[in-house]
Amino acid sequence: MVRKARPSDAEKIFEIVETFSKKGVMLYRPLPDIYDNLRDFFVYEENGAIAGISALHISGPDLGEIRTLAVRDEFTGRGIGRTLAAACIEEARSYGLKRVFALTYKVEFFERMSFRVVDKMVLPQKIWGDCIKCSKFPSCDETAVMIEL
Repeated sequence: MVRKARPSDAEKIFEIVETFSKKGVMLYRPLPDIYDNLRDFFVYEENGAIAGISALHISGPDLGEIRTLAVRDEFTGRGIGRTLAAACIEEARSYGLKRVFALTYKVEFFERMSFRVVDKMVLPQKIWGDCIKCSKFPSCDETAVMIEL
């Protein structure tokens, strides 16, 4: 089931972030950053275990970002990622956001959810906010995708 994250989930969220950041497919976020942004997070819980995570971050008056979307390897292929992304999109709608974007290596995943590829330069808030902290900046190899709500 998908639910909003609780403070007791922060360390498990951090473990998932750390695993995926070591693989080079997610921006590293220290545990204090997880706590600072905990209200952004959703978790997918199954039998008491956190199987996946996602977050909706508000980036502007009408713009949100799906970030930190990951599903533990042993839970992949079951629609958990799609469920987490859909929770972020629904929350974006509830806030009245008009667009949601993501930076991703899984373009096809997002395209199946009606996102379209966009130029990263249409996202200056993102580029100069989080991206500048990334070890891959300015040679980012992720693709920007966006959906209009």
